[in-house]
Amino acid sequence: MIDHVSIKVSDLEESRKFYEKAFESLDYKIDFGELGVFWAFDVKKGLFEIIQANKDEEVMPIHVAFRVNSKRLVDSFYRSAIEAGGKDNGKPEPCPEYTKTYYAGFVFDPDGHNIEVMMD
Repeated sequence: MIDHVSIKVSDLEESRKFYEKAFESLDYKIDFGELGVFWAFDVKKGLFEIIQANKDEEVMPIHVAFRVNSKRLVDSFYRSAIEAGGKDNGKPEPCPEYTKTYYAGFVFDPDGHNIEVMMD
Protein backbone atom coordinates (compact mmCIF):
# COMPACT_ATOMS: atom_id res chain seq x y z
CA MET A 1 0.00 0.00 0.00
CA ILE A 2 1.37 3.40 -0.96
CA ASP A 3 1.07 6.01 1.78
CA HIS A 4 1.62 9.11 -0.35
CA VAL A 5 2.67 10.38 -3.78
CA SER A 6 4.36 13.75 -4.26
CA ILE A 7 4.65 15.60 -7.56
CA LYS A 8 6.43 18.83 -8.41
CA VAL A 9 4.42 21.64 -9.97
CA SER A 10 5.53 24.90 -11.57
CA ASP A 11 2.76 27.05 -10.05
CA LEU A 12 1.56 25.76 -6.68
CA GLU A 13 -1.45 28.07 -6.43
CA GLU A 14 -2.68 27.25 -9.96
CA SER A 15 -2.27 23.53 -9.27
CA ARG A 16 -4.02 23.80 -5.89
CA LYS A 17 -7.04 25.42 -7.54
CA PHE A 18 -7.04 22.78 -10.31
CA TYR A 19 -6.90 19.82 -7.93
CA GLU A 20 -9.43 21.27 -5.49
CA LYS A 21 -11.96 21.56 -8.33
CA ALA A 22 -11.01 18.29 -10.03
CA PHE A 23 -11.17 16.32 -6.76
CA GLU A 24 -14.56 17.72 -5.62
CA SER A 25 -16.58 14.77 -6.94
CA LEU A 26 -14.19 12.29 -5.31
CA ASP A 27 -14.44 14.16 -1.99
CA TYR A 28 -10.65 14.55 -1.80
CA LYS A 29 -9.72 17.68 0.14
CA ILE A 30 -6.57 19.41 1.35
CA ASP A 31 -5.51 17.87 4.64
CA PHE A 32 -2.51 20.07 5.41
CA GLY A 33 0.26 22.05 3.76
CA GLU A 34 2.28 25.23 3.79
CA LEU A 35 1.49 28.26 1.65
CA GLY A 36 4.00 28.52 -1.19
CA VAL A 37 5.62 25.17 -0.36
CA PHE A 38 3.20 22.24 -0.72
CA TRP A 39 -0.38 20.98 -0.27
CA ALA A 40 -1.36 17.44 0.73
CA PHE A 41 -4.76 16.12 -0.36
CA ASP A 42 -6.39 13.36 1.65
CA VAL A 43 -7.22 10.71 -0.96
CA LYS A 44 -8.84 8.36 1.55
CA LYS A 45 -6.13 5.79 2.29
CA GLY A 46 -3.16 8.01 1.52
CA LEU A 47 -2.01 11.47 0.48
CA PHE A 48 -1.48 13.11 -2.90
CA GLU A 49 0.95 16.00 -2.50
CA ILE A 50 1.75 18.86 -4.85
CA ILE A 51 5.09 20.57 -4.19
CA GLN A 52 6.31 23.88 -5.57
CA ALA A 53 9.29 23.25 -7.87
CA ASN A 54 12.30 25.55 -7.61
CA LYS A 55 12.30 28.35 -10.17
CA ASP A 56 15.11 26.79 -12.22
CA GLU A 57 13.81 23.22 -11.84
CA GLU A 58 12.17 21.55 -14.84
CA VAL A 59 8.89 19.80 -14.01
CA MET A 60 8.87 16.35 -15.60
CA PRO A 61 5.30 15.10 -16.19
CA ILE A 62 4.31 11.76 -14.66
CA HIS A 63 1.25 9.49 -14.68
CA VAL A 64 -0.88 8.97 -11.56
CA ALA A 65 -4.05 6.85 -11.50
CA PHE A 66 -6.74 7.04 -8.82
CA ARG A 67 -9.00 4.01 -8.33
CA VAL A 68 -12.69 4.65 -7.66
CA ASN A 69 -15.66 2.30 -7.36
CA SER A 70 -18.03 3.56 -10.07
CA LYS A 71 -18.16 4.80 -13.65
CA ARG A 72 -20.14 7.78 -12.35
CA LEU A 73 -17.10 8.92 -10.31
CA VAL A 74 -14.78 8.48 -13.29
CA ASP A 75 -17.14 10.58 -15.44
CA SER A 76 -17.62 13.19 -12.73
CA PHE A 77 -13.88 13.59 -12.09
CA TYR A 78 -13.22 13.95 -15.82
CA ARG A 79 -15.86 16.70 -16.18
CA SER A 80 -14.62 18.54 -13.07
CA ALA A 81 -10.99 18.35 -14.20
CA ILE A 82 -11.83 19.73 -17.67
CA GLU A 83 -13.90 22.54 -16.08
CA ALA A 84 -10.91 23.29 -13.82
CA GLY A 85 -8.70 23.84 -16.86
CA GLY A 86 -7.37 20.34 -17.43
CA LYS A 87 -6.73 19.15 -20.98
CA ASP A 88 -8.36 16.03 -22.40
CA ASN A 89 -6.10 12.99 -22.65
CA GLY A 90 -8.84 10.41 -23.13
CA LYS A 91 -12.54 10.73 -22.41
CA PRO A 92 -14.03 8.18 -19.98
CA GLU A 93 -14.60 4.88 -21.74
CA PRO A 94 -14.00 1.16 -21.43
CA CYS A 95 -10.34 0.15 -21.84
CA PRO A 96 -10.52 -3.57 -22.67
CA GLU A 97 -6.82 -3.56 -23.58
CA TYR A 98 -6.16 -3.47 -19.79
CA THR A 99 -8.95 -5.75 -18.51
CA LYS A 100 -12.45 -6.49 -19.77
CA THR A 101 -14.01 -4.35 -16.98
CA TYR A 102 -11.48 -1.47 -16.94
CA TYR A 103 -13.09 1.98 -17.35
CA ALA A 104 -11.04 5.18 -17.20
CA GLY A 105 -10.75 8.86 -18.05
CA PHE A 106 -7.51 10.81 -18.48
CA VAL A 107 -6.63 14.50 -18.20
CA PHE A 108 -3.46 16.55 -18.25
CA ASP A 109 -3.08 18.89 -15.25
CA PRO A 110 -1.57 22.41 -15.64
CA ASP A 111 1.99 20.94 -15.77
CA GLY A 112 1.15 18.12 -18.17
CA HIS A 113 0.94 15.39 -15.52
CA ASN A 114 -1.29 12.59 -16.87
CA ILE A 115 -3.99 12.13 -14.24
CA GLU A 116 -6.21 9.07 -14.61
CA VAL A 117 -9.29 8.05 -12.66
CA MET A 118 -10.28 4.44 -13.20
CA MET A 119 -12.41 1.58 -11.98
CA ASP A 120 -12.00 -2.13 -12.62
